[in-house]
Amino acid sequence: MKRLLATTAIAALFAAPAFAVELTVGAANVAPYLDPGRDHSNVGSQFYHNAFDTLIAKTVVDGETVWKPALATEWTLIEPTVMELKLREGVKFHNGEDMTADDVVFSLNRMYQATFPPYQVRSRDRLSNFAKAEKIDDHTIRIHAKREEPLWETLLNLQQVMIIPENYTKGLTGDPAVAENDDFEAFSLKPVGTGPYRIATFSPGEELVYERFADFWGDSAPLDRVTVKRMPETASRMTALKTGEADIITNVAPDQLALIESDPALKTVGAPTALFHVMIMNMNHPRLEDPRIRQAMSLAIDRDMLNEALWLGKAVVPSSHTMEEFGPLYMPELKTFEYDPEKAKALLEEAGYDGFEITFDTAPTYYTNGLLAAQAIMEMWAEVGINGKVQVGDKWTGNAPEMMARNWSNPMYFSDPFGSFGVMWAPNGPSESEGRFNTDEDYAEIWERFRFSDDVETRKAAYAELMDRIKANPPVLPLYRPYESWAMRQDVNWAPQPGNIPYVLDFRAGAIDFASN
Repeated sequence: MKRLLATTAIAALFAAPAFAVELTVGAANVAPYLDPGRDHSNVGSQFYHNAFDTLIAKTVVDGETVWKPALATEWTLIEPTVMELKLREGVKFHNGEDMTADDVVFSLNRMYQATFPPYQVRSRDRLSNFAKAEKIDDHTIRIHAKREEPLWETLLNLQQVMIIPENYTKGLTGDPAVAENDDFEAFSLKPVGTGPYRIATFSPGEELVYERFADFWGDSAPLDRVTVKRMPETASRMTALKTGEADIITNVAPDQLALIESDPALKTVGAPTALFHVMIMNMNHPRLEDPRIRQAMSLAIDRDMLNEALWLGKAVVPSSHTMEEFGPLYMPELKTFEYDPEKAKALLEEAGYDGFEITFDTAPTYYTNGLLAAQAIMEMWAEVGINGKVQVGDKWTGNAPEMMARNWSNPMYFSDPFGSFGVMWAPNGPSESEGRFNTDEDYAEIWERFRFSDDVETRKAAYAELMDRIKANPPVLPLYRPYESWAMRQDVNWAPQPGNIPYVLDFRAGAIDFASN
């Protein structure tokens, strides 16, 4: 909560602030671990921006990305596959150590040359074109790509390549001269970065406390302390907001907005999130190998109706796996996904569907409206003759051979189709590696043209081909871009920043302030 803590006259003489500002956030979920390299979950991605930095930062101005110096002050492509970066001097980690070129090389190579299995997954799905980072001198490094890279700045701005301290990490367990898997496991419970807030305490899955880091290299953090508490039920979050236990709460469904906005002490902010809630289908399940059945499962779903019923029409229903944030690669002209129940019925008949049960897995609270959407989809399936059943549980089943369909999300990790569709559905990406999606040489060739061309029209044409493949043999249906809302006290001025990936709780300088009392 925002509390005014009077300072003594003596402290004032030393230019101490007149009061300290503390904030409490009631969050639907808190991450079970904190490691920016390992994590890419919707829950975990909320928590890194305040405590860690990348080499290159960004801001979004009128929808356009502008790259800015961060831990690197300048960067130059000195060869087609080699980027040289000059490092900022005087940067400190939260444990008091100076950041060095060795820390930067260690941080990058832990991802580029990953040996820790969770890092290997993240490296493979977005960083596979990078060979290594090397130290040139105390303030200069070079990054080597395997082939010409059209997205240098974008991929140096990823959460996964935030900078962590080498000696601290290696010293957490075992041999302090070697980075071991147990070191990275330990780091995820005792994380250290260079950002404006240090993580003072962390209770996995329950609570995280940030404190202002006095030695931050940039603009000072505007808050002295931020406590993020897990409050999984919407009703409990709303009660906490009304009673003053929380100043901001996350994941407010549209049907609760009017109740909050009717209270003059409270307000809401919200927007369609740069993320798709999706239905995934296991093309390798013996019962779903015929693509006509999966086409029917997709065609039976009236996504506009889901939007109206669950999101009051505030969500965005896509015609394809595309978002405005993709800029020149935004392709709303593609008609990859549609609602056609009569065609669904015909396809089921052609495929010889005999009424076998198709299960749909969902967590009870992870996605806003996720369970309600699953229940509504069962009714839509029934109307075309599909015998569906919702299975509720907290366990991730996307890698289980018996999984048939379930909800998932495809966030926009960066502003490019590669940053949303590509991260999830590239050859050897998480969908294929978890065994529910298949690619072949033709798909891989199309992907190569899309991923590595520096010509926008070539990339668009290749992406259209990929969408044709997805339409013919569907593994996924983007349901909608959900309209996510946050609620807060009237005197708190905060909104999610357009340059961040979805759900980030950004409390850096310029991101939050308080109305005058």
